[in-house]
Amino acid sequence: MNTDQCTPEQQRHPVAFLVHPRTDVARDLGGVCRPLGWVPNAVYEGLMRRVRLPSAVTGTLRHADAPGFRAGWLITVPLTPSELLSGSRRVRDTIDRAVSRARDLGARTVGLGALTAPATAGGAALRHRPDIGITNGNAFTAAVTFQGVLRLLRQCAPDGRVAVVGASGSVGTPLSGLLARQTAQPLLLVGRNRKRLDALAATLEPGRAQLSTTLDDLRRADVVVLLTSAADALLDSRHLKTGAIVLDDTQPRNTRPELLLARPDVRIVDGGLVSVPGIVRRGYIGLPPGIAYACLAETLLLGLAGHQGHFALGTPSVGQAEHMLGLAHRFAHLGFTLAPPHTFGQPMNLNRRFEDPLPTALPTDSAASVAGTALA
Repeated sequence: MNTDQCTPEQQRHPVAFLVHPRTDVARDLGGVCRPLGWVPNAVYEGLMRRVRLPSAVTGTLRHADAPGFRAGWLITVPLTPSELLSGSRRVRDTIDRAVSRARDLGARTVGLGALTAPATAGGAALRHRPDIGITNGNAFTAAVTFQGVLRLLRQCAPDGRVAVVGASGSVGTPLSGLLARQTAQPLLLVGRNRKRLDALAATLEPGRAQLSTTLDDLRRADVVVLLTSAADALLDSRHLKTGAIVLDDTQPRNTRPELLLARPDVRIVDGGLVSVPGIVRRGYIGLPPGIAYACLAETLLLGLAGHQGHFALGTPSVGQAEHMLGLAHRFAHLGFTLAPPHTFGQPMNLNRRFEDPLPTALPTDSAASVAGTALA
């Protein structure tokens, strides 16, 4: 079928999005079915390690402008974060079976949520599948993070310095390309591998980036974008200048609520969140209705556009990020815009003054991003 000659309704096809229990397995499964939250985490973790459990459909998606059309399914992969980070053959086989489940349901595109993306090398390990399209969600994540950084600069730090931690990773690479065209000051690109940073800098205009392999240099930045979940790269108060703004787009989170107590001058903003009032979601993903992660939004946009085949595998290009911005504009009647600012899943005021009192209770870590990127 030539999708260019289709009406918007004919062009759409169903999608599926893979999720998995996060660190607190009982809490996440309790969000799907309350009694499941009463089972201790140790029981779930032992069961998932020892028994080959099937992936389960735990949610559905519909478009508000076409309620009779099944937009897609949420499929929970029965793997813990520690298992997914191992990248074992068992992990990849489990994800591959989840993709087959999505195909059998009728999905034409599968989005890789959370750590299912890095566990499959950003989806590259699934490239061999001609029967269904795969996307890792990182193109739109980069685009939405780009919009989020511009909002922070505009409202809080005009002409401020931006640092990208995990700059040469799957989200950081296209994000750096987008930001290098817009920021007043050169970017500070931070990562473990100097050769990969050098290669990234070579794709940018001369003088548009400075490179670092240490978090200590973040004290020179007004806005810090976190795209790494590395346990040995946890951000803390000594890395930040006075009044710094942190955009955290990591899973597991690279920031903790306690940082707000240690540094009341610092603001932490959740990254990768998209407003989608035109998407009706049934199922738990740790976000309120009308809000989605950018990687889920990418999957939905590809389904709306009738995209055929794979999209973002491995590291997406700047062109793919810009393509997703174009699709978001095309389907703006359903939303797909940058969500209002949140911190640890709670709405926040970006213009809070340093002397304003903090909330009396710390927020919980309930809105961990599912971008699944890593410092590279």
